[in-house]
Amino acid sequence: MIYSMTGYGKSVLQLPTKKITIELKSLNSKNLDINARMPTIYREKELIIRKLLADKLVRGKVDFSIYVEATADDTSSQINKPVVKQYMSQLKDVVDGNEIELLKMAVRFPDSLNTVREEINDDEWTAINTEINNAVSTLNTYRLDEGKVLESDFVKRISTIESILKKVIEMDPERVEAVRERLLKGVEELKEKYDENRFEQELVYYIEKFDITEEKVRLKNHLNYFIETLNTKDSNGKKLGFIGQEIGREINTIGSKSNYAPMQQLVVQMKDELEKIKEQLLNVL
Repeated sequence: MIYSMTGYGKSVLQLPTKKITIELKSLNSKNLDINARMPTIYREKELIIRKLLADKLVRGKVDFSIYVEATADDTSSQINKPVVKQYMSQLKDVVDGNEIELLKMAVRFPDSLNTVREEINDDEWTAINTEINNAVSTLNTYRLDEGKVLESDFVKRISTIESILKKVIEMDPERVEAVRERLLKGVEELKEKYDENRFEQELVYYIEKFDITEEKVRLKNHLNYFIETLNTKDSNGKKLGFIGQEIGREINTIGSKSNYAPMQQLVVQMKDELEKIKEQLLNVL
């Protein structure tokens, strides 16, 4: 079972005087990168929120937002009447104007408004914390659904590589014989006498250098291990990435040792499938 790092979650909380919307978006990233945006009143809870997100989302580039919309009369600012009156009195000595115009100017000056600092109460925070968990659950469900799509694609491409590997295995005796004939023809074209026994010894040594038996076995094992890891309980994109590197190493070695054009064409096909797997692995949690 694997999870994608791409996901979206949203939850809405309606309080008596305001509506709070919690939104989560995540994309792929090598590590956990949280970008949090929220009103000042909730900043004191930011570390708690970050820890919650880190525990449940593990990895990815995460955008976390809290939006607040007032739904009733609820203001934290009050007009500082004595200060405003003092400003208006001073303005009258400077300019001529009616009371409304002077008031418009006065309220723009410093200290014209007294701002009462809001504080989050325990009941409100408990409700918000619950909704944050709901948004995280929604995002993780999204990640799981995306992960199922990725898993299906991985299984298909690993199966394709296995099918091509079978063709490589079937072709190997033909390749060895082709290499043998090519070398023999090359020696015969020299029109020189040679020791056939010595030639056979050198031929065996040469062909052994291009033997791909170990690579075929290791590649098959890596492909099986990749599928086994897909089926484990935990999603581990980094581990799958390491296995993918090992698969690539064996495919490359087969290609460099093959010395046979038809087999090299099969190697190119395996590389193409593996590259598509690697691209998708970047999205796995």
